[in-house]
Amino acid sequence: MDKYVVPVKPSIGKLKPSQRHRWKRSAIELNGRYEPKYRHEISGLLMESYSEVGAFPHLYHVDGRPCQTHTNRIASLDFQVPCRKQGISALDFDNKGIYLASVTKSGCLTVHDFEALYCQIDGLSTCLKEDESKHLLHLSLNQQLDVVRWNSANQDEVVCTSVKNNEVLIFDVGYITSEPVEVLKTRHSVSIHGSNIHKGLSDVAFSDSRIIASDTHGVISVWDRRMNMLPCLELTTNSCSTLNSIQLNTENQIIFGAGKHGIVYMWDVRGGRSSTAFQSHKEVCHPPITSLKLATMLEKIGSLKAQTDIVPKEIHSINLDPSCPYQLAFHLGDGWSGVLDIYNLHVTHIHCPPPAWLNDSSISADLLNLRKPAWLPACSIYVVGSPSECGIHLLDFYPDPSSPSHVDYNEDMQCSTRVSRQYNQNRFLPLSECVTASAAHPLNGTIITGTKHSSLIMVSQMHQPC
Repeated sequence: MDKYVVPVKPSIGKLKPSQRHRWKRSAIELNGRYEPKYRHEISGLLMESYSEVGAFPHLYHVDGRPCQTHTNRIASLDFQVPCRKQGISALDFDNKGIYLASVTKSGCLTVHDFEALYCQIDGLSTCLKEDESKHLLHLSLNQQLDVVRWNSANQDEVVCTSVKNNEVLIFDVGYITSEPVEVLKTRHSVSIHGSNIHKGLSDVAFSDSRIIASDTHGVISVWDRRMNMLPCLELTTNSCSTLNSIQLNTENQIIFGAGKHGIVYMWDVRGGRSSTAFQSHKEVCHPPITSLKLATMLEKIGSLKAQTDIVPKEIHSINLDPSCPYQLAFHLGDGWSGVLDIYNLHVTHIHCPPPAWLNDSSISADLLNLRKPAWLPACSIYVVGSPSECGIHLLDFYPDPSSPSHVDYNEDMQCSTRVSRQYNQNRFLPLSECVTASAAHPLNGTIITGTKHSSLIMVSQMHQPC
């Protein structure tokens, strides 16, 4: 670039040429891609640009009448009485970000047109009303719903489960029907003192033609839809505690599970004791190849152990970083979040927000339900709903000690570098309602959060007039 600049002839003597920093944008424009460290530097600007741009209350109808979620929301606002069966329990975008699926504790499954939502925001954080005619699907089922996922192999299918029921409900959005096109059930129920109590299903994942679901009794069931409607495989934990969350790695080779007792389990379907797991069509059980107690791993962080007592806590959610496949994020019941390096099996990042009592706030009974965070698609930023305040934490979990949440982060060293500290800060973003679930658009990074009052809040860059 310097060879195209015409030098100015000095009038007196010779001037020493000044040193100029390399123009980073030239390398980006020539290479056609962002370098990871440059992406990390500008991620701070991305976090600062986010704000609440629209809130959409669940004021929808079924057959001309208010749906159950609508009714529960109005009742709780009118009588100032919190309703346990309200709030958005899960959100999920399809692969292209065209549709957003949401489920509520009251039993509503809704498939929103994301573009229709986005076009309604006008730059003001006001309460908007969504056009119901734009919904691809809105069903009011007579049961609590806790999980919703798009089938990664068939984007016409949406799958729902509930911790109150042992059924996997599969809906095809191409059909106009209120009934699921297929229902899968667990093989056994648990008998307590002569009464049958069905296993509730707490999370769902997909592997080709197979559906994987964790339950409230420490078992992961695997269905092969080509064979029958009962599980062909069960992965066990040797515990009867709830598995709140499961994840399948990008190669569909390792299944991760975590739950109530603060333990992360791993099942390897490539080899070892689970090598024939997906090759058998018989009812078989497989224990995990390893289990990691998260509290024990956190005790190895000296600076953290010196400041607080570390006790086992319930794991609400685990999520694999889409831009760094060896980073498994976890979120705990007390609001802590962090990252487990699944290659080296140690905790690399930790974020501990102030406890509720420090801010003169308390966790209400409505927020004792599971919180479900999400990763932004390309920059290792973790979006977490606050358990004690109305808002979300945007956490920089970049896989390097330059991340402010890294266990080896050195603040003095970072201050001495050229990179401004504004690029290395976590951010708390206040919102109009308390958040229970989050999802990030897979292409543009727009954040959609679900709230305890069953509203959708859109968090994105503010619209500016040209």
